[in-house]
Amino acid sequence: MREVLNESAERRIAVLDPLKLIIDNYPAGQSEDCFAPKHPLKPELGRRAMPFGRELWIEREDFMEQPSKGYHRLYPGNLARLRYGYVLRCIGCDRDENGAVSAVHCEYLPDSKSGTPGADHYKVKGNLHWVAVAEACPAEVRLYDRLFTVPSPGARREGDPEDFERDFRDDLNPNSIRVIRAWLEPALQYARPEESFQFERHGYFVVDRVDSREGALVFNRTLTLKDSWSSKPAQRS
Repeated sequence: MREVLNESAERRIAVLDPLKLIIDNYPAGQSEDCFAPKHPLKPELGRRAMPFGRELWIEREDFMEQPSKGYHRLYPGNLARLRYGYVLRCIGCDRDENGAVSAVHCEYLPDSKSGTPGADHYKVKGNLHWVAVAEACPAEVRLYDRLFTVPSPGARREGDPEDFERDFRDDLNPNSIRVIRAWLEPALQYARPEESFQFERHGYFVVDRVDSREGALVFNRTLTLKDSWSSKPAQRS
């Protein structure tokens, strides 16, 4: 199914765990379009416009005030590229009354826009997915995962007494569904029921055929980008 969807599903950007990014040296009220391919394997489908502005939503995990070893995204003093957009230099962050990071501050490099000659001068490792705050559309996103945490629910495990009967309900996955509020690029606002997309970085999602409607979008995750089950250690029964 991943192979089928990789071939058929158009790409879009959704920010699932939003953190506000403010570009201090970009003029307030100004906007412009960046352009992204609808499908990297099908150039004949063309490109879609992604509005860009002073305030963006990025993934919360794309900023660390104290970066861990090997971290290449945003942290004070570091450069990272907005996918399909500009290179940014991080200059700091704001915190709320509880001490949590509430916004990240950056400066953009005007000659670094993707697709322009100046972009080739900048070699950065971090790549950020984003949507513009002013143009983003909200959506309910349902993140489905496995119903059980083990391949054989209720099966005996190493160390269980011979007469022990395991209840399969003890193996239910408490995170088999998470419902979150996300921000999507505006090209998704007219998505039709049962239409499928790859949310870049996050997996494959389909518009809910019952609950989704214009102005109140609902997306269900059908597949992650990779099979996380195969990376788990084998369970013994």
